[in-house]
Amino acid sequence: MLDQAISVLLEFLPIYAAVYVINVFLYFATGWVLVQIQNRHPERRIQPNRRGEKRMWKEIRASVLSLTVTAGCLAGGIFLSLKGWTLVAPLELSWWSALLMFAVSILAFDTWFYWGHRFMHTKAMYRFHAEHHRSVAPTVWSTYSDDPVDAFVMQSYYLWAVIFLPIPIPVLIVHRLWDHFNGTIGHSGFEFWASPMSRMPSPMVCVTFHDQHHSRFRYNFANFFSFWDRVCGTIDPKYDEQVKVFEQLGQDDEAKSVAPGE
Repeated sequence: MLDQAISVLLEFLPIYAAVYVINVFLYFATGWVLVQIQNRHPERRIQPNRRGEKRMWKEIRASVLSLTVTAGCLAGGIFLSLKGWTLVAPLELSWWSALLMFAVSILAFDTWFYWGHRFMHTKAMYRFHAEHHRSVAPTVWSTYSDDPVDAFVMQSYYLWAVIFLPIPIPVLIVHRLWDHFNGTIGHSGFEFWASPMSRMPSPMVCVTFHDQHHSRFRYNFANFFSFWDRVCGTIDPKYDEQVKVFEQLGQDDEAKSVAPGE
């Protein structure tokens, strides 16, 4: 029994190590690229009177630690699927199965994230979520600035999804990449994505959505979409209005960029 457990562990560790290293690399690489873009557009800062950058090193230390949990969840999901330790077998990979299961996974994760996030805001669990909310003005470095318990609650989706959903491993990995880039941009504190597609009646969101969650705390709990927040009455009442403000800023910038050539 012990030999079998050691054998399984030795199989799992290389997968875990690779996933962790890739996660850390993407954390720093994506953050660095976004900072270069943001430095050129200070007018796009969502909270102009706050500077979250002063917490950068604290956020980085917390993120490097919490990524051990996030990587463990994704590596665990990959390992379970590879070993066949699931309730359903993954669909054979094809263009239609990839698109279908990516859509299913995104919707399932957003539901999991919304209710898990609400759970972390309860009195019993908030002590594990408080670390993330110390970043009142979020930055690209605060994306994974979580307590390990908080990280597990939110990221354990990657463990159970492969057990109950027929998700091929490549689709699960693409979902995780999407979540990484979406999360890092969503924590950037700079709005470049405001458009009519990120406010009513569209269920899509932009950076302002999660930034308001950090600054106002009681609103905007979902991840990819505003659906659950609108249905459950937790959408920030100023969200759509603020999106329109950044829409206008984008239109003004576009007008300035074409003016010299006219």
